[in-house]
Amino acid sequence: MLFDSYATVGIFLVVSVGFVLVTFFIAKIFRPQRPTDMQLQSYECGEPTIGPSWIQYNVRYYVFALLFVIFDVEVVFLIPWAVVYKELGLFALVEMLIFIAILIFGLVYAWKKGVLKWV
Repeated sequence: MLFDSYATVGIFLVVSVGFVLVTFFIAKIFRPQRPTDMQLQSYECGEPTIGPSWIQYNVRYYVFALLFVIFDVEVVFLIPWAVVYKELGLFALVEMLIFIAILIFGLVYAWKKGVLKWV
């Protein structure tokens, strides 16, 4: 019984990977093989590039985006808890308070480090 479930997942995985590989192979066969000089140039909003294409961005932007994603995902964990709050009791309330305290600690830590300054 358990092996049948794994076999189904395995077959689905093999068929999925096979479909992707066959699609890539067929696309490689039918696509044009001689790109022009215009096609090999980098395209950026219709404007020709000036200077090097590789620019180092401040890591603060990535950290800011990562913090946004983290706190956004944590809100997703709060919604199911709020839906069944009455059924969970005091233990779940204490666990959620600890969870929120950890989030607040992380936010204060990021704030003290200056990560949230958009300058």
